[in-house]
Amino acid sequence: MKLAFGALALVAVTVTLQGLGRRLLSMASTPRDPGDPTGDPYVADSVSAAFVTCPNETVAKELARAMVEQKLAACVNILPHVTSIYSWQGKLEEDSEVLLMIKTRSSRIPALAEFIRSAHPYEVAEVVAVPVAQGNPPYLQWVQDSVPP
Repeated sequence: MKLAFGALALVAVTVTLQGLGRRLLSMASTPRDPGDPTGDPYVADSVSAAFVTCPNETVAKELARAMVEQKLAACVNILPHVTSIYSWQGKLEEDSEVLLMIKTRSSRIPALAEFIRSAHPYEVAEVVAVPVAQGNPPYLQWVQDSVPP
């Protein structure tokens, strides 16, 4: 009798824990598109953050302004004083640069990269983009509203 009661208690505890796990998972927040009345989640990776290094702040500001004016980017942060260490033409190089962090629609990355290649003073400009899986839904919506598809 004691063994049967113990087995029933174990089953009850297991069922309770499984239910708690389901409730916790259902409470986990997923990013939402505030403009979507159906409440469907934000489409992961529809916004990207791109990174571009520049030789100085003047070039960085010129590129940043042009990207926002041309609606290739919603926002560009200018991060001064980054040190880059890299191999170039067989030599180890170290330079002080300025980093641009660009927020845009993922679908606009090819146009943004083309703009950087045409306007950047470097022979080989850095343009790397990372898709945004999650974030503040109103901010992500603002990025999408600011940059046409």
